Amino acid sequence: MTGGRESAAEADRAAADDLAADTADVADTGDGAPPRSLIVTVFGLYVREFGGWVGVGTLIRLLEPLGVDAQAVRSAVSRLKRRGILVAEKRGTTAGYALSDVAREILALGDRRIFSPPPETGEEWVMVVFSVPESERKNRHALRTRLSGMGFGNVTSGVWVAPAHLAEDARVVLARAGLDGYADVFAGSRLISGDVADRVGQWWNLDELASSYERFVVRVEPLVDRWRAADPSADPAGAFADYVRVLTAWRRLPYRDPGLPASLLPESWPGVAARDLFGAVRELLEKPAHAYVDEAPTPR
Repeated sequence: MTGGRESAAEADRAAADDLAADTADVADTGDGAPPRSLIVTVFGLYVREFGGWVGVGTLIRLLEPLGVDAQAVRSAVSRLKRRGILVAEKRGTTAGYALSDVAREILALGDRRIFSPPPETGEEWVMVVFSVPESERKNRHALRTRLSGMGFGNVTSGVWVAPAHLAEDARVVLARAGLDGYADVFAGSRLISGDVADRVGQWWNLDELASSYERFVVRVEPLVDRWRAADPSADPAGAFADYVRVLTAWRRLPYRDPGLPASLLPESWPGVAARDLFGAVRELLEKPAHAYVDEAPTPR
């Protein structure tokens, strides 16, 4: 019985790892996104709306404006199935894929971080302290992967910290991965010695994150200007393609960003401009992109 639980937890971890990493090598506009990343975005944005399942033929047609051919779609969904993100499922005579339970949970957890700014919690923290026996070092690696993937900063070996608003995310993610037995989670603590801003610079690589935001802004601004000068409703397929590409690039950034209070960030923090720019893309393209999906041929 224990082995079954461990196998299930490991399968969930593999799915979570793939969802967390699938945009790691994506260009900042999503132009170079692999088909699997685009497919995850399409499932998260649209397929969940109509029950979490889509026919293979419909998925192929949906992805045509993104330049993803049928063979690439089939190859990508096969990989996502092997990783536990998608489940092959026939409905009647139509072959298709549905989101796995773990993928549904991870995508739902991500909605808040992707589409909403982090809440203002002040300079309060959640701290995760863990100790893993050497014989189980794979779980130590899994803990570090989960925490860094949520935006936690590394204080020292076995000690990770993040703004207090990530406390519930930490609890849910560690429990889902079967790692909560190794970790203690403390919420609401304050740093009472030393300069917090200096410590933040040690716990997170803010320069690298700022550079990612700046690249996103530089590359997406022309796209926003182009669509502001056009009528997105006249080109729903083009709106869909650009919205999916930008969201595929954007959705990685809120996970790398812990959502620190403004008082602890450098002046003119580019994350603000990047989020505003993503909001502009969403305002311009969300509805016409959805119109393209609504017109996609059935069966779904």
